[in-house]
Amino acid sequence: MSKITAAITAVGAYVPDFVLSNQMLETMVDTNDEWITSRTGIKERRILKDKDKGTSYLAIKAAENLLEKSGTKPEEIDMVILATATPDMPVAATAVYVATQIGAVNAFGYDLQAACSSFLYGMSTAAAYIQSGRYKKVVVIGADKMSSIIDYTDRATCIIFGDGAGAVLFEPNEEGFGLQDEILRSDGIGREFLKIEAGGSLLPASHETVDNKQHYVFQDGKTVFKYAVSNMADISEKIMQRNNLTSDDVNWLISHQANKRIIDATSSRMNLDENKVLVNIEKYGNTTSATLPLLLNDFENLFKKGDNLIFASFGGGFTWGSIYLKWAYDKK
Repeated sequence: MSKITAAITAVGAYVPDFVLSNQMLETMVDTNDEWITSRTGIKERRILKDKDKGTSYLAIKAAENLLEKSGTKPEEIDMVILATATPDMPVAATAVYVATQIGAVNAFGYDLQAACSSFLYGMSTAAAYIQSGRYKKVVVIGADKMSSIIDYTDRATCIIFGDGAGAVLFEPNEEGFGLQDEILRSDGIGREFLKIEAGGSLLPASHETVDNKQHYVFQDGKTVFKYAVSNMADISEKIMQRNNLTSDDVNWLISHQANKRIIDATSSRMNLDENKVLVNIEKYGNTTSATLPLLLNDFENLFKKGDNLIFASFGGGFTWGSIYLKWAYDKK
């Protein structure tokens, strides 16, 4: 009997229509296009302006796009994992609502939160369920409405983040394609450097926490950058070595889109040609849980059956990791 692996068999995505450009940010905070572009690689980001719509709206749209493209019937889905740092509400899992709204009446679901590594961890979780033989169709959605937790008077964070969602379908594979290996890591030292301080059990919401802007993202940019560069590069090189992959063997780097300099440092450590490094940060900024599936969707036409993809991510906590996956299909 052939070994079952978990393969990505379809992708989908959604980004809001409203574009927040660097030029627009120049009118909001003390910054400029040249400064933002040279330090981050970001030119614009998408923002969900409707105050009545949350992360679930983005996730539903991405999942519907996935179902339409793949011809999958929603009632066939066994499970929905929603990777997100911005659930609709603290209690009542957003994944459950998303599953119901897309018609996945036979699925169960839950939210997975590991900051910018959420989707990567979600891939690992979905693969384990598939490989167990218990489930056949698992949808992993990465979605974040980052604009809901960003202070647009803080130039350190408002230039970085955007809103968006991407989704993938994992199914069993007996040809050897799909997830091959993973190295996932975390270190609680990062708790102080990238966080939302209030709103949890440690510091519940109050008039004071709102006045002090403690419900917005705080980031110690220099420290996070230092850890991200070293850890993402290390883990990506390590997974190549563990699987005896040379730079020639790797077809594509699917890297978290937080900062162009971090992506460049990772690809340099892997000794990859520039044309193997997929980048769309200039269009979307850092969409947190959505960056990896948005890359897959934007560049799906490039992937060929059997291609070796290396995924890499780094997020608050700190959380980071790398996944080696063999692509399972040619786009029709």
